[in-house]
Order: sequence, then C-alpha cells, then structure tokens
Amino acid sequence: MQTKPPLSFDEFFDYAHYPSLSFSPAGKYLLIHTSRPLWNSNSFENSLWLYEIENQQKKLITRKLFGAFKPQWSPSGNWIVLLLDENSDISAKNANHLTNVEQRIYLFSIESNELLPIGIGATIPLTITWSEDDSALYFTALTSWPTKDEDDLDETEWKDVIQYRKPKTKQGSTIYRIDIDMKNQIAPTKIEIIRNVSFLIGELLFVPSEQKLILTSITDILEKLDNNEIYSIDLQNVSSLVQLTYNEAIERDLQLSSNGKQILFQVFTLSSSNGKFNDTQLRLYSVDITNGQIERLGNDFDGNIVGYATKTDGSIYILGQWGTDVQIYSQQSSMDNSIQHRGWSGTYESIAVSRSSNQNCSIAFIYSSLRTPKEVYCVDNIDQLASANAITNENGLWTQRILPESKNFYWESDEDNRTIEGILHYPPGQFESTNLPLFLLIHGGPYDASLNHLQGNGYFWAPLAALNGWLVLEPNYRGSTGYGDQFLSEVRYQPIIRPGIDILSGVDRLIRDGIADPSRLAIGGYSYGGVLTNWLITQTTRFNAAVSGAGAAEHVSTWGIMDWPIHINYLMGGFPWEVPDVYQNSGPVYYLDRVRTPTHLVTGANDVRVPPAQSYILERGLHSLGVPVQLLIFPNEGHSVINSNEPWYGKIKVREELKWLQQYGHQSWIKTK
Repeated sequence: MQTKPPLSFDEFFDYAHYPSLSFSPAGKYLLIHTSRPLWNSNSFENSLWLYEIENQQKKLITRKLFGAFKPQWSPSGNWIVLLLDENSDISAKNANHLTNVEQRIYLFSIESNELLPIGIGATIPLTITWSEDDSALYFTALTSWPTKDEDDLDETEWKDVIQYRKPKTKQGSTIYRIDIDMKNQIAPTKIEIIRNVSFLIGELLFVPSEQKLILTSITDILEKLDNNEIYSIDLQNVSSLVQLTYNEAIERDLQLSSNGKQILFQVFTLSSSNGKFNDTQLRLYSVDITNGQIERLGNDFDGNIVGYATKTDGSIYILGQWGTDVQIYSQQSSMDNSIQHRGWSGTYESIAVSRSSNQNCSIAFIYSSLRTPKEVYCVDNIDQLASANAITNENGLWTQRILPESKNFYWESDEDNRTIEGILHYPPGQFESTNLPLFLLIHGGPYDASLNHLQGNGYFWAPLAALNGWLVLEPNYRGSTGYGDQFLSEVRYQPIIRPGIDILSGVDRLIRDGIADPSRLAIGGYSYGGVLTNWLITQTTRFNAAVSGAGAAEHVSTWGIMDWPIHINYLMGGFPWEVPDVYQNSGPVYYLDRVRTPTHLVTGANDVRVPPAQSYILERGLHSLGVPVQLLIFPNEGHSVINSNEPWYGKIKVREELKWLQQYGHQSWIKTK
C-alpha cells in the first residue's frame, strides 16, 4: 500500500486563500476571488473567477485583481466593477508617486468577456458602490485641505516644525459619482463630486429605495470609539449628513436588508461610555434607515459572530464561532431564536446566498478543518450541509499529503478552576503518544481564538511545527472569543497574568498526564501571543526556546505610541496614571533578569500597532543579560508581517523560528552554556 508523503515546508506556504464570494443578482454565476503566493516576484497573485452554476464551469477574468477591494455585481448582473493591481511593480519606497499615476476603475462585461477601463485621473478610489442601475457608480477617495489656523500660516516662523495635533492639512474623504454610458463606451465618462466629509470613509453602500448613501467613518489612531460610526447622505439633499449610530464601536461589513429599509452590520466594541454596548465579541445589528432604530440580531447566541448573509425572505444566516468551530445558524427575525444547521465539524467562512434557487448551488461557502484544506462548496438547501460539494480544488495537493492529527484538549486553570480549551497537534504517526517535545503556540488578540481550520501562513503554522516533530498546544486562554462574554471579559484588569496562568496550567496538565516531556518545552506567539510569550519567559525557566513576534515589552510606552491606545486602556482597566500597578506588574521588561530562555524576535519596521521599539527594548535587555537572542526586522512592513504583500517575509519568519526551535528547544541552555 502506497503511503502519502508528508507535507513539505514549501508546500505549506503554497496555500491558496479565498478572500470573497458573491452570487450574481439572478443567481446564474458565482464570483470567486483566489489569492496565492508568487515566489519569484515576491507577491501574491489575486485572481477573479466566474463560476457558471448550470454548467459547473469556471473561467478566469483576471490574475491581476487588486486584493484589497471586493468586486461587486451591477444591479442587472451584466457587469462587475473591480480594481486591478497595476502598480505591483512599484516598491514601497516609491509608493508616494502613485498620486501622479493615472487611476482606473474596471468594468467586466458578462456578455463580451471584456475588461473596460474607466479613467478617473490621479484620484485613488478607496470604496465603490453601484447606483440603482448600471448607469452610475459612486466612489470615495482620500482628500485633504489646509487648516485655517493663523498660527500655521507663517512658514518663515515655523519652518518645517510639526505641531502635533495641529497639522497643516486635515484629511477627509470626497464622494464622487461616475455616469457611464454603456451604449457609447468610447465617450468620456462624467465624474462629479457629491460632497466632502471631514473623516475617512471605511465602507460605502447605496440604498435604492431611499436614494441614500450609507457610509462608515474610520480613523487611523483609535483614541476614542465615537470616531467610528455609520452615517447617511440623502442624495436629494447632499448637504445633509445624518449620523445613524452612537454606539461607540467599530462597525463593519455593511449589508442592505432584503426590503431595502435596514442596514445590517457587525460591531466590535471595547465597552462604551454610554453603557449601551459592553460586549467585546463580534455582534450583529441592524439600523432602520428611516427612523434610526437599532436591533441586535442573533442575540441568543453567546459566541462570536464572524460573518452573515441576508436572504430574500428577510431572514439571515449567521456564521457563529463557539469553541474551536464556526458553524452556520439561521434566524428568521430578531424575535426568533437562532437555529444551528448541522454540517461538518470545522470552520465555515464567507457564506453567500443566491436570490434564486438553483438545483446545483444556491448557497456557497468556504470550509476547512484541521484535516481538510480550504475550498469553496455549494449546496442547494441549508439542510444538506453534510453533503456539500467542493467546486474548487486550489489546495488539492494538501489532500495528497500526510497532515498532523489533532484533537481538542481541556484543563482547569490553577487560578480558579475555570475550564480552558485548546487544540493539540500531534506529529504524524504519533497520535496520542507520550513524552513528546511540546511547543506552545499562543494566538494573538487577545480577542481571537485558535480554530478547527487549516491555513498556510506565518501565523497559523501549528501543523508545520507538528510536521517537524513537535506536539503543539494552541491554548484558548481567558480573553479568547467563542466561549461567552463572561469568559472574554475576565481578561480585563489582569490582561497578562490571568492568561499566563491559564496557559501554564495547560502545560502542567500535559506533563502530569505524561503527554509532554518536561525537559523539551518551547513557547511562541505573535502580536498578543508575542506579549504573552515575552511575559511567560520571565515567570518560568522551563522553556528551552522562545519565538516571539511583534510583542510588547513594556505597556506604558506601547500605549503612548501605538495606533490603538484604547485597546490598552480597556485591557488594563484605565490609563497608566490611574492603574500604574497593572501596567508595571504585567510588563516583561521589569522581570528580564529572570529570563534564561534563548529568544527569537521578529518585527515590522513600520509597525504602529506594536511599534518595533518594543522588540528593540527586549533584544537589548536580553543581549545585556547574555541570553541568546536574535531580532529580525522586516523593512517597510507594518503589524501584519505574516499577511503582508510580500509572501517571503512570512516564510522567512517561520523558517528561522523552526531553526531556533531545533537549535535550542530540545535541551536547556542553562545546563549547556
């Protein structure tokens, strides 16, 4: 009997992702966006495919899709609006020259299979939405204007000195309308300005029945939550800007209800000052465009709502995370309980619903589990989830390779006997073996969770570590999503110490059960997982090796210079001067003299979430103490080095981390130095 070969390091990173799915208005086609790395050019190939439901065939529209924009069907379904990545050869150093480059919006014709460019000058489109028919588009772009402060007018006095919070120019957004003559495509398009707004626009949506534009406000630096709200503009009176929400939360994923009267949206909040919104898991709401009434949907579900789709009868499908699974639920109305639809154990993503019933495909989604790579699936009936058919095979190679076997693992926290769940990944051929070397891989967030799914990148690399001989534990510590609001909120006021106890309790349990070898322990994580890694190596010398990415070393300085200080405020329970003991008692830098663990560090040079200074502090401290340490800095990269536009960075990160684990993880450095 021929056995499968193990998945190789290079094959792991050749994983394809599916950023978006959408049905055409008549349900005849399914639009599929795929993304996969191109190693020779150090970039990602973002492709757009048109899948014909009846013939069950797909054809390529483009391999140069601009990945950050989701293509949109026109109201008739005859056109698709999209953006192309025409500047992929422009380096980050020269990105400022894009303001002088001719920009285009593209329309793909279903009838002729042609991509038609629409020139819009040097304006870079950020969001796009169709009007009530195929004759016009609305789009937004960043704009700026000079301030009128008299103190700033005299450049001879101020030279190039920057007055913080008093910029010489203010940033906002301009909303444009493009009129398109589909019968005379050679004729120049008419572009007019609808209006300017004094904030950055995150999403844009047109409401035909009310002739209104719906938009979200966003901000670069999140110091308070009331900068993020939903607004409407009446196109009959564009000077009227009406604020629809006052929830002091982050709204995203706007969708229009089937009757055209409500806007559905997801909410993420860190507790509001008005007391109306206090949960921090993702939630689903709707706002009535006509009267501003807000309703919570799926309110009987205490897990994390990671996605949703509207149906023609007014009901909704909800993608709900509970524990390590994401399953599909439905709710008829806000007054009804949600109903779980039984499918496979694992993670469902990006559900899309056709407006018409098709024998082959009226519901599409992305699915994966720890043994099944991501693909796009179709069913005609939601009750047929367990018999859904895959219509893509981008990750088919993974099904021909040996993958680790995994299972959920439970233990009690030593602090208060709270039950904690995690995922155990065993090396191939060693499922439920004992005395294995243990690698603890901690997720970020903390409002996130390790899930029953397969990914192939520099963040979700537990399977790759297991393929390299490690038993891997991914703990869903206090603060993780999918275990109820109470479980999540218990991280507040003890944002580092309490998760740390939860995690070490899991290690102790594995050792007591004889599963993990206490002499071969290693630890790692990225972002908040990096923070916890930095903290835990100051609390115990049991770990032989640590691999930490984009993790803070000192919380006051992080709060002072990061782009999301409200996050630290909430976790710590106040400002640094209000709860100084919480900030200091959980700061790794104050306990560095206890560290005996060789530590590998990575950071993005342009990270504003956890600035690279934090990694410099940690590296300098460990170097001064004589502890083996290595710091890798990825140029021009922000916080998401692992999800950057340069796939080699994530690959190099994990390659070097695996080397570090191999070099130091199997024996104590203290005993060998």
